[in-house]
This record gives sequence, structure tokens and C-alpha cells, in this order.
Amino acid sequence: MSEKQIVPADQMLPNHLFIIPTMGKPVFPGIFTPMMIESEQDISVVDQSLSQHSLVGLLMINDDETELPTTEDLCRIGTVGKIVKKINLPDGGINVFISTLKRFKVKKFISETSPFSAAVEYLDDENDNTIEVKALTRAIINEMKQLSENNPLFSEEMRLSMVNIDQPGKIADFFSSILNIDRVEQQKILETLDVQQRLEAVLIFIKKEQELMKIQRKIQNQINEKIEKNQREYFLKEELKAIKQELGMPVDAKSGEYLRFTEAIEGFKFEGEVKEQVEQELEKFKLMDPNSSEFVVTRNYLDTIISLPWNKPEPESFEMKEAVSILDNDHYGLEDVKKRIIEYLAVRKLKNDSKGSIICLIGAPGVGKTSIGKSIANALNKKFFRFSVGGMRDEAEIKGHRRTYVGAMPGKIIQGLKIVKTGDPVFMIDEIDKMGSSYQGDPSSALLEVLDPEQNVAFRDHYLDLPFDISNILFIATANTLDTIPRPLIDRMEIIRLSGYIAKEKMTIAKKYLIPKSITKTGLKRRDVKYTSKTLSAIAVNYAREAGMRNYEKALDRIHRKLALKIVLEQQEPPFEITPESLEEFLGKPVFREDEIKAITCPGMAVGLAWTNFGGDTLMIEAVNVPGKEGMKMTGQMGKVMQESVGIAYTYVRHIAEKVGIAPDYFQKNMIHLHIPEGATPKDGPSAGITMASALISLANGKMIKKKLAMTGELSLVGKVLPIGGLKEKTIAARRAGIKTILIPKANERDLSEIPDHIKKGITFHPVETMEDVIEKIF
Repeated sequence: MSEKQIVPADQMLPNHLFIIPTMGKPVFPGIFTPMMIESEQDISVVDQSLSQHSLVGLLMINDDETELPTTEDLCRIGTVGKIVKKINLPDGGINVFISTLKRFKVKKFISETSPFSAAVEYLDDENDNTIEVKALTRAIINEMKQLSENNPLFSEEMRLSMVNIDQPGKIADFFSSILNIDRVEQQKILETLDVQQRLEAVLIFIKKEQELMKIQRKIQNQINEKIEKNQREYFLKEELKAIKQELGMPVDAKSGEYLRFTEAIEGFKFEGEVKEQVEQELEKFKLMDPNSSEFVVTRNYLDTIISLPWNKPEPESFEMKEAVSILDNDHYGLEDVKKRIIEYLAVRKLKNDSKGSIICLIGAPGVGKTSIGKSIANALNKKFFRFSVGGMRDEAEIKGHRRTYVGAMPGKIIQGLKIVKTGDPVFMIDEIDKMGSSYQGDPSSALLEVLDPEQNVAFRDHYLDLPFDISNILFIATANTLDTIPRPLIDRMEIIRLSGYIAKEKMTIAKKYLIPKSITKTGLKRRDVKYTSKTLSAIAVNYAREAGMRNYEKALDRIHRKLALKIVLEQQEPPFEITPESLEEFLGKPVFREDEIKAITCPGMAVGLAWTNFGGDTLMIEAVNVPGKEGMKMTGQMGKVMQESVGIAYTYVRHIAEKVGIAPDYFQKNMIHLHIPEGATPKDGPSAGITMASALISLANGKMIKKKLAMTGELSLVGKVLPIGGLKEKTIAARRAGIKTILIPKANERDLSEIPDHIKKGITFHPVETMEDVIEKIF
């Protein structure tokens, strides 16, 4: 070798190299790269290299999170580089600039601990001069040019480097180093010596990068379009605002709301406290920032105020004949109820007074309380609003929440007025007997102000906090019983009782109202179904013996559903005739059987009449004696009042024992057990007093009480028969049970005139004043 012959640097590389472990991605040959070195061991490696040949080996650490790597943590193929420059940093570290030359492979680590050194062999590119390689090289350069044109991250120097690199292997290495490729994939490319394979791998990553760029560009375009659209909208809105200002129109949503509130409030012509309060709120709204939390509260408050009917209602205009016609068309029977309502309407017509009243409809479930309320509204030609207070435990439901609470809203009364938008509607307060009370207040007490004509002229809802006149509202409350309604609330209402229906009335109601309604509901036609009078009577007697009509309607719905199934599934052709015999096919076995009608079969039995929340009912009293010690046992879930009645009856019968033919020592030698069947049903009240005494006398003297005889009346300790309530309901129950004779207290004789003749027909009433009168009639 002559002295003047030039030898390439990569042919004079030593077989032994000091190693610097590199974090992050591997370093490719032919790259000029700066490196920050802080580790003392790596700094000593740099110093030793500079003192010898300035060459170091760069090996990537397998796991990027390893802080103190060993030889096991290092890759076996890396890049040898020449340290071109070293700069000492103030913190003790160094910054070096390395020009990488060639791949190498570790044959063996000479130093197993840091600072590392290793015996190495250098690796050359393979298969780098074929037509495929040249084609791949050209394809990669073209693809990279497209990528670099659209990517601002590619500098001009990088673009020049792409043109100036002539070797295919170095082109692959250069592009691998600048593309966003995972470190593990980059290491695989570094370890690939076959240039064709290396170029193919790089081309795949370029294609992926191009796809990513397309998506990025698409997103960028969408964002730019959005920004442009927003800017355009902003400028147009500003122009519109300027035009509106010139024309004196509201500029924004807040101004529009303010104008709306101002116009509405001026139309109401408020006075006094209301005017002062509303104007204050309006002024406050005008000065508020729309982004303030108080802004929404004030806007909602003003919205509520302008939604309410503050002006006096128009004079009533309804025709009495038309009102009577509406009530008659909507409801069959209930003559006394309709009479009371028509009297009330006549007074309103005569006085030309729109002041509201408070009516309370009391009756069993299903007798038509709610529908009567709707009929009254129709008869008066007024708006109707119904809300239920059953189960209500919070007085704020009636009187609203104070505005200090988040999400505060007015009570049901003000909400209803907002909906109907008139000052004299008909309000129905359903289930007034089922209100509760809790730590949140007592809603029934809150209703005292609402239902008091003297106070509700200036009703104050907590949310509104302004006096509002609700005296023009006609309030109709409904309940099943008066027992659970507070006494002061009862005093404020006019009570109208709705009795139950007998079988004949149920048949007529079914023909007129329920059958057409149910047929329409199930999609049948009126001509598809035919009922006989006997069938309708059988449904009333065997399946729907309660006071109301709900179970009757359910029975009709079941029949019509099964007929619909026959038409659709079984392809049967209508019409269908429903006979008493076919009822079991549609409704199953009868719920009530004729033999279940309470019949007296032995001494010690007596039939009483009771009034429950579900209407009237018959009550069988049974008494038996057990020889032995004297005593009295009671079963059948009797309440306290009823237990006291048993005690009075027992004492009275012992007192008159000899007069009615009972052995003087009978009660001393027998324990008496008195029972009322249907033990699961709670029972209470004093009206079974004479019935219990009659059962005890019958048991003791061995005589059987007449069949089809029932009685009702409270017994006093000296044998007087005291008056009872609910005679009409009890009579209806007796008629349903086939009773022919009823003993009633003399004081209740006046109530017979209130019972319609068709209910009394076939029943003999015997008024009684004392227990002696009862004894004369029962045997």
C-alpha cells in the first residue's frame, strides 16, 4: 500500500469498541446526530474514545424504562460513530456530536458492567445492486417527495439530503430515521442487512405515513371550514345587530325576553304589592348578565308571572237545560247527586256569581266521582284540571318551593292555573282522604288555606310570594271515606255522597256506556257482540258485586279481548252472542256464587249491614258456646269500637236473660265465642250492636233468626237502638244479597225518603227503638 493511497474511514475501524447504551430509538448509519450524556460511566467512555480513535458503538436498550442497563438489556446490533465534537455543560454533563458510519454486531462483551466495551464485527449491506432495489429506491424517493411537500416538518435540508444520497441502503436508513416508526420496528430495520427487504419495509411505513397525512389533512380542512363558518356567522350576527339597533328592535335574546315581559306585565295593569314586586324583578332582570346563575331563576319567575291569569274572569255563560242534559248523558242514576249539583249551578246562575265553591264527592271506588267532576266542568263550559294528592307527604307540592332552592317551582294550584290559563276553572283534587304527613310538612294543613273561601282571595304560593286570587276556582275533592280527612278540612267542603249501584243500575250503565266504550277499545264493531239482559245481570251478580263499576268494566274488557282472539287467531266470524251459560268460558268460575249469599242455617247466626270504604256490605255474625267456664272470645279482626259493641251486647243479653227465656246460669256455664267471617278483612264501627245481641240471644235460647232478614243499629247499654250512617249504601248491599226484611233504628226512618224507590222495592223496613222491638221481629 502506497503512502498516497486513500483508505475509507469505515475500513480502518477497530475490532474493539467502547459502547454507549442509547435510550429511545436506535441510531442509523450515515446520520449526524447530537447526544446529551449525563451518566459518569458514559462520559468516561467518551473520554477514553477521544484519547484513542474517537470511535464509539451505539447500542439501543431493549426496554426504554431500564435505568441501569446490563449487557443482557442491550441489542446485539448497533451503529459505530465518530465523535466529532464534545461540549462540556454547566451541570457536569456533556453534549457530543456523532457522525455514524456503519453497522456492527457484538461478538462478545469484554466489559460486562458499565462502562461497557465489546469485541465487534462490522456488517455490510447485501443485495444492494439489483433492478428491484433500483426500482424500490426510485419509488421510495418519489413517495417521500410527495410526503415532504405536504409536511411542514420536513426541512429544506432533508429534501436536499434525499436527492444527494446515492446508495440504496443509506436511503433506506435515512428515511427510517426521519419517519415516525416505533423503536422496535426501527431496530428490526437496522438489523436487516438485505437492502431490498429493508427498502420494502421502509416503503410500507411511508405508505402508512401518507394515509395518516390524508386523515390529518381531512381533519384540518374540517376544522378550517368550521372556523370560517363561525367567523362568517359572527360577522353576519354583528351586522344584524347593527341593523336591529337602527330599527329599534331587540338586539339579542335577553332584549327580546325583556320586551316580551314588559308588554305582558303592562297588559295586566298590576297594582300595589304585586306591581312593586314585579317591577323590581323586571328591573333586576334588565341589569343581569345572561351568564349569571340568577338570570335563569329571575327569567323563570317572570315567565311564571306572565303565564298566570291575573285578570278577572269573564262572566259565566251556561244554559241550565244544557247543563242538566250533559249530566244526564254522562251519568245514569245518581239522581240525588245530580239534583244537588243542579241546585248548586242554579244558585250560580241566579247570582251571576263566578265565585268558586268547594264540593267533596264521597263514595266507593268506581262509582264515578272523577267523571262527575269532568261533567260539571263541561256543564259550566269551563277548563278542567285534575291532580291527585294520594300519598302526598310534602306541603310544598301544594304551596310550592321558595325560590332560594335550586329547581324551585310553584305548587300544584299555580301550576294548574298556568296550564288552563283561566282564572275560573274546575279543579279536581283526587284522593283527598289518602294524604300523608312527614317531616316535610302536612299537605292537608296546606289545603286549609286553598279551600277556605275567606282566605283564598289572597292565596300566597311560596314560589310566587305574591297574593293571588283563587276564589273563582270551583274545587271538587274526591274521597272514599271521611274518616281520614281532618275535621277542619271537612268543615270547609260541601259533602255529597255517591252510593253504589244495584244490579239493575249496573245493567243499564253497561248497555249505555261501558259496552260501547269497551268494544271500541278492543277494535270490535258494535254489531259483532250481542248481550242478553240475563247475561248482564249474571255479570253483576256473579263477577262484579262491588259498589262501583270498575270490575264490571274489566269483565267486559276480558270478554271482548277473547272475542278479538277468536276473530284473529281462530278465524271465527262474528256476530257472537254472550249468554249466561257462556260466561264461564270468558270469565272463569263465578267470583261470587248464589250459595255464598249469607244465609242463616242455625241458632247463633245473624246478618248485619256494614258500610265500608268500598260501599255497603252484608256482615254475618256467628256465635257458638263451649261448655265450661264463663267467658267471651272474639275473632275476625274487630276494631276497638266493634269490640266495645260486643261487650255491650254481651252485658245487655246477660241482663235480660230471664226475660227472653235464657237459663239464668247459661252464661256462667258456657264460654261464648263470637266471630265475624272473612277474618283477613279489618272491621270496625258500632252499627253491628243489635246484630251481635241478636246472635247471642239466638244462641242462648236455641231459636233460629228468620232467613233473608238483616239489621243495623248501635246498641246502648240499656237496650236503646241508636242511629247509624250510610243507610242507602247498606240497603243497596242488602238488595244485592237478596235480603227481604231490614231492621233499622227509628231515628233513621227519615233517611228512607232519600233512597230511590227502585232500590227499596221488595224490601220491608222495620224501624225499631229498643232491643225489645228487635227481639219481637227477628224470631
